[in-house]
Amino acid sequence: MHILTMNDLTNDDMFDLLHTAEGYRLQQQQQLIKPYYTANLFFENSTRTKSSFEMAERKFGMNIISFDAQTASIQKGETLYDTVKTLEAIGVDVVVIRHGEDRYFDQLDGHVKLSIINGGDGMGHHPSQCLLDLLTIYQEYQSFNGLTVTVVGDIQHSRVARSNAMALKRLGATVQFAGPKEWMDQDLQQIGHHIDFDKAVETSDVLMMLRVQHERHASGMTFSKQEYHHLYGLTSEREKKMKAHSIIMHPAPVNRGVEIADELVECERSRIFKQMENGVYVRMAMLQFVLQKREAKKHEFVN
Repeated sequence: MHILTMNDLTNDDMFDLLHTAEGYRLQQQQQLIKPYYTANLFFENSTRTKSSFEMAERKFGMNIISFDAQTASIQKGETLYDTVKTLEAIGVDVVVIRHGEDRYFDQLDGHVKLSIINGGDGMGHHPSQCLLDLLTIYQEYQSFNGLTVTVVGDIQHSRVARSNAMALKRLGATVQFAGPKEWMDQDLQQIGHHIDFDKAVETSDVLMMLRVQHERHASGMTFSKQEYHHLYGLTSEREKKMKAHSIIMHPAPVNRGVEIADELVECERSRIFKQMENGVYVRMAMLQFVLQKREAKKHEFVN
């Protein structure tokens, strides 16, 4: 069992994961019945996702096999496939992989017996970020039906935007997008329409701000930081126009003073650090989910 994209999960699966994560938040501990081994293969820089998975694995009682992409045999020309097969051969049960290539997992799915959790693929998918965002929204509103969620900013380069938009739409939320039209992803237009940012500020229940991914703009940025903040940033003036109980989210890292005014990052509406906290509980739930599926499959095979 893998979790590669949100399409790998049914709506019931998503709610089961959210309820399990909430149980971990309330310190309803789960003891592993036998030792399991995990490895975190991060080929892109990461603070939150990598550290959060490591914390989740330790809290869950898993044994972590050390892996450093800079010193691994991949530097000698070993393929990702052979690296994962090596870890499988020595007894690793779950690998968490972040990779710069879109859908890197296509070369692995169906060819490995261990479980894969996608920690982010290129500009493709980010299921664990999506689930922690869903948990944060669910804690706030206890439902997704009827909510208006606006994803703002660098849509085209955002795996977060793609995963969240697909899942929120399935769960009954109205999804819309704001920011530079030239940064829109045409594939997401069937999920939600583009809206003027100032209108979105006044009508949204959730403003999901995205990091401007400077490193993925091959032709260079068309906006200065000041211009972007003026046109599409959540300023203090805009925040005052938000609905009474609406919230601010951001997957982080935050470019303070670009996507969000510095003084709003930890304001009363902000759930940014709450998202990070929820990330540990969600990733514990994801680990439990894939391990339970693995055990069920083994018993099914034996029977």
